[in-house]
Amino acid sequence: MSSAHNPPVALFISDLHLQPSHAAITAAFHQFMERHAPRARQLYLLGDLFEYWAGDDDLAEPYHQEIIAAIRRVSDAGVAVYWIAGNRDFLAGDAFAAAAGLTLLPETWVADIAGQRIALLHGDAQCTDDVKYMEFRAMVRQPAWQQQFLGMPLAQRKAIIAGLRENSRKEQGGKSYEIMDVTPQAIADIFTQTGTNVMIHGHTHRPALHTAGATRRYVLPDWEPDATPPRGGWIAVAADGAITRHGLDGAILA
Repeated sequence: MSSAHNPPVALFISDLHLQPSHAAITAAFHQFMERHAPRARQLYLLGDLFEYWAGDDDLAEPYHQEIIAAIRRVSDAGVAVYWIAGNRDFLAGDAFAAAAGLTLLPETWVADIAGQRIALLHGDAQCTDDVKYMEFRAMVRQPAWQQQFLGMPLAQRKAIIAGLRENSRKEQGGKSYEIMDVTPQAIADIFTQTGTNVMIHGHTHRPALHTAGATRRYVLPDWEPDATPPRGGWIAVAADGAITRHGLDGAILA
């Protein structure tokens, strides 16, 4: 944990894949939002907070209301909350943002935090070796496709999403980790485009700190408290600019 003399300025999480059937992840999320998030000035949700988001007309679903209320409490406590969409919840829109009290950011964002300029993103757009996924991503990120999809009845959208998730699980079984990981060139391009040398992202479920030359790239974990060993945690930027990785219990990781 950051000390009282070096408190967290910003916290970053991603890839919780929240859903009603995963009670342990939901409980870990609530614990984080109650104990840790209020201590920071900023909270960044870097994608795939939800297992899926079918559209803002699903806001009234009780589980969604529960999660949104947790985010809103942190926002109402004075923490600035920011959202970068993931590949599972990119349909979250203005109504969701208003309900949760957060700010929607573009898919790549440069944040100035405690003297650090940090490139923030989900990370799926940088998995350029996964050609089939990149083609799918290009299609579903088009405004015309989204408008057509969101025009369908909510139940139909959820059925389509369920089918897509099942197909994705089957396809991932035949893909190597390397294909599903970010590519060095795509990462280098982000550093060049943003003029930064620090990056934080999620998506790959391969938490680590990667250094190359003067650049540092921090990868967030997915959350699964019931796994052996448990997975999950967050990244913190402290008031002095120090960046640390934390486990689910808040302990600083090497």
